[in-house]
Amino acid sequence: MKPAFHVRFNPRSYFATMRILLVEDDPDLGEVIARRLRDENCAVDLVGNGIDAQHLGETELYDAAILDLGLPGKAGADVLAAWRKNERTLPVLVLTAREAWADKVTAYKAGADDYLTKPFRVEELMMRLRAIVRRSAGHADPRMVCGPLVFESQTGQFELDGLPLKLTAFEWRVLSQLMMRREAVIERLELLERIYEGDADVDSNTLDVIIGRLRRKIGASLIETVRGRGYCLTAGAQT
Repeated sequence: MKPAFHVRFNPRSYFATMRILLVEDDPDLGEVIARRLRDENCAVDLVGNGIDAQHLGETELYDAAILDLGLPGKAGADVLAAWRKNERTLPVLVLTAREAWADKVTAYKAGADDYLTKPFRVEELMMRLRAIVRRSAGHADPRMVCGPLVFESQTGQFELDGLPLKLTAFEWRVLSQLMMRREAVIERLELLERIYEGDADVDSNTLDVIIGRLRRKIGASLIETVRGRGYCLTAGAQT
């Protein structure tokens, strides 16, 4: 029987469950960046004007945005300022050809988290994006610890009691989300939205199966079920 969905998984990717808003008016460059992000298993919304960008940033949930400054419809700095005025806290990486100090000052005052000029190396863009997403989640240190469980966010590797932990793609996605917000409850629906493509044919029982397998691998006490809400990764007394 054919599976209901297919997933490409890169075990070195820190982005496997991230949703990114990419705002770039150069369609060729936008497609190049979007393709690279999707290779990292990100969900990417690509738009080419400031009006659509502001609307999506204010109505959708994203883990980060990559924002050009020179946009048709509405300037990127104005889009960013509007997001911040409306208390949208998503981390924003400005990606632009503008190198002038005044443009950088304007972008940072509007609320940018980082600033990268064109031309650029895609590898540097990815590293900077990893860093701002990690910091926005409260993790300045790329090494995250929860009791006997360790997550190296730059490599995507989990260890349990000092030994590499073997996980399937879906197990990794669930556990990485729980680790990023350890000691906090993540609702079932949010976990499902982070794990699967929006149009995937998903069995609602799949998450329960994955959680059950993870408990057998890392210990049942580390993953707490919060009835009626979701799941929480907790080290308990081991913290």
